[in-house]
Amino acid sequence: MAKTVELFFDFGSPASYLAYKQLPKIAAECSAVIDWRPMLLGGVFKATGNASPVTIPAKGRWMLGDIACWAQRYGVPYAHNPHFPINTLGLMRGAVGMQMRQPADFMRYCDTLFDAMWQQARNLGDAAVLAQTLSAAGFDPEAVVALAGDAEVKARLIAVTEEAVARGAFGAPTMFVDGRMFFGQDRLDFVREALA
Repeated sequence: MAKTVELFFDFGSPASYLAYKQLPKIAAECSAVIDWRPMLLGGVFKATGNASPVTIPAKGRWMLGDIACWAQRYGVPYAHNPHFPINTLGLMRGAVGMQMRQPADFMRYCDTLFDAMWQQARNLGDAAVLAQTLSAAGFDPEAVVALAGDAEVKARLIAVTEEAVARGAFGAPTMFVDGRMFFGQDRLDFVREALA
């Protein structure tokens, strides 16, 4: 029976972007399944007393350079987003809504937003920029906003975020294989070993 790796992620995390880009290859190599778990990183930070590394200037500078090094190693396009950090509440609700109501469009939605955030360095916190980004990818921006406003979608994002925290998450990306937690895109080799 195929193993499963759960990926708890947020579009606002550049490390989540790198994990998102690498995990499908790893899963394919290991004949594993990915359980995509959109969560709200801000909610995780609030619940755990954690904060974005960019709130500490020296750590933030280091992290952004480190992310660029990892992107180069992976051969993944990456551009530092000057608008970072961006409030991703609406974006993550949209992801949950797609997963719940339009699952065939979920991965395309994730591809669109991760690429816009970390390849094109777009300000997805700006409603007009977000609408243009969604429209260019073939989504109806008004329909996505309506989806993000659905009460069941909002409740689901809260539930997944609370689940992540209850299981030990304090940041993103957080992955689980057979109940074992792996934090950070720089732990993907350990994820591969756990799946193998």
